[in-house]
Amino acid sequence: MSAPGSSSPTPRLATDFNVVVVGGGAAGLFAAIACAEAAPGRRIVVLEKGPEFLAKVRISGGGRCNVTHACFDPRELAERYPRGGRALIGPFQRFQPRDTVAWFGARGVSLKTERDGRMFPVTDSSRTIVECLLTAARQAGVGLRSNTGVDGVVRGEDGRFALNLPRGETLVCDRVLLATGGCRAPAAGRLAEMLGHTLVPPVPSLFAFNIDLPWLRALAGVSVEAVEVGVPGTRLRKRGPLLFTHWGVSGPAILRLSAWGARILHDLDYRFPLQVDWVPTYDAAAWMAEFATRRQTNGARCVVNTPGVGLPARLWEQLILAAGLSPDQRWAGLSRSAQQQLVRQLTRTELPVVGKSLNRDEFVTCGGVRLGEVDFRTMASRSCPGLYFAGELLDIDGVTGGFNFQAAWTTGWIAGQALAAGLD
Repeated sequence: MSAPGSSSPTPRLATDFNVVVVGGGAAGLFAAIACAEAAPGRRIVVLEKGPEFLAKVRISGGGRCNVTHACFDPRELAERYPRGGRALIGPFQRFQPRDTVAWFGARGVSLKTERDGRMFPVTDSSRTIVECLLTAARQAGVGLRSNTGVDGVVRGEDGRFALNLPRGETLVCDRVLLATGGCRAPAAGRLAEMLGHTLVPPVPSLFAFNIDLPWLRALAGVSVEAVEVGVPGTRLRKRGPLLFTHWGVSGPAILRLSAWGARILHDLDYRFPLQVDWVPTYDAAAWMAEFATRRQTNGARCVVNTPGVGLPARLWEQLILAAGLSPDQRWAGLSRSAQQQLVRQLTRTELPVVGKSLNRDEFVTCGGVRLGEVDFRTMASRSCPGLYFAGELLDIDGVTGGFNFQAAWTTGWIAGQALAAGLD
């Protein structure tokens, strides 16, 4: 590259670039746009090994794309990340959901906030986000190459990088950004390892639990607004909605538990007892008081036909039977030992988990490049000058609700700004 102000720049080969971004997902494309807009005229290319860019954006949120979350306090936002939250506090002070909303708004895409805080395009179509990003990239002069994997990368003595592509092609560049996504397969982190980085072994995060109980499968489609779930023998406990599926249980409470417990549950081979408190605002004493009221007001009615506080009728029926009460048991004749047995069932139901089902909209993994090896002020490698990272390749993952995309926008934007500054 010629010195600034030089009247006779050094000719470049067709394979010569200022920046090569490996990975055409949310983080990689966002970084390339940020870099190109901050450093106009530079030669920047994004390489995507698949046939299309932004594949995950296209299918996320059921095709609606959960762009971000309406959480605008950096520290509170960081609490949504089981891994990487502390490292992201600083970056969120520079680019957070409010900035994401403004970025898309400036390019004609408005976002809306749903009751649970998730933010989607007003069109309810991920295509809106995809087209916005691709248009911004093209307008900024970013080169886009799909079906282009990278077989290897080396950093030469001159500080420049050579990326080896299939069919013998080589790209040479001043800076490299790796944004290859979560390390679900070992190959995803191979380039980082080639340049001297180490990877935290990846394991799945954000998954549902498989439970093989006939009475539970009969509840498929039923949801409970607020439960507390935990794993006995660990400190894992989370609250939130729960959904019964044909294979077991899912919903925000389960996904949060799986996210924070990703490594613990992996070490348990996804076979463990799941303990459920169906109404966590009620302790044993509150339930006993509730039963006393029921005996007074509904003594002649069958217990199975009078659902408990806020519980769906179908679930209440199954819990009564699972507690060992007969279908014709009436409140007036409910013994104290039967009441205690029912309290245990309502507050400490144990469900045997026998496996997991990945959340198709998120398919997040924890693991990736060790965070201590990255300078989060710039997203630059601490050991390999000219190398940068963004997105899920890092050992960062968030809970469901737009948080993983926000980490992609934030780390991509910061990396893009730093890449542009490094080209001055």
